[in-house]
Amino acid sequence: MAKSALIFYGGWDGHFPEEMSLRFESSLRERGHEVTRSDSLSCLDDADSLKAFDVIVPCWTMGELTGDQESALCEAVRAGTGFAGAHGGMGDAFRSAMTYNEMVGGRFVAHPYVGPYTVRVTQPGHPLTHGLAEKFVYDSEQYYLHVDPGLNVLLSTDYDLGCGTVDMPAAWTRKWGNGRVFYCALGHSPKEYDDHPAVWDFIVAGVCWASR
Repeated sequence: MAKSALIFYGGWDGHFPEEMSLRFESSLRERGHEVTRSDSLSCLDDADSLKAFDVIVPCWTMGELTGDQESALCEAVRAGTGFAGAHGGMGDAFRSAMTYNEMVGGRFVAHPYVGPYTVRVTQPGHPLTHGLAEKFVYDSEQYYLHVDPGLNVLLSTDYDLGCGTVDMPAAWTRKWGNGRVFYCALGHSPKEYDDHPAVWDFIVAGVCWASR
């Protein structure tokens, strides 16, 4: 039986939400998922409906969830529906939704640096990272994030604060109840993945890993 995915998209246009949602849809269909796309947050109104999906993929930046929508989404993931996504479409989706951000495991704070930076694979033996070089250069926004210290970090970067550097997670997995959560901070523009196909494959593999 095919697995099912819900992709919801919208919010700030600067992260190309519709284009990202179509890219996710194409890759997930290639991997055997049945995909539902929605451009409305009303798709998050009902927890029981969300629990019917094997994975939920957000492509929504700087939105506002109602309390009921936040509760329904987090309840569905806690019950076993996966949750996975990338960059601001997941990590900067709903800034005021505290439980949502706790579930994700981190939240965007800033990206004062834009340019090439080195990404390290922290777990070369992990099934999700096998297609990545142990170190590679990525040219884009480098996210500074507030993160849960208990994450299972897969990628990290050195973030220059001007008074020293800190080790900044760039991709991770975690559990939320019975649900699996995957996040990758790389990828401001969908076109970046054309230059870094291994990163896109890593993200799609993360979505499939999160899928129930």
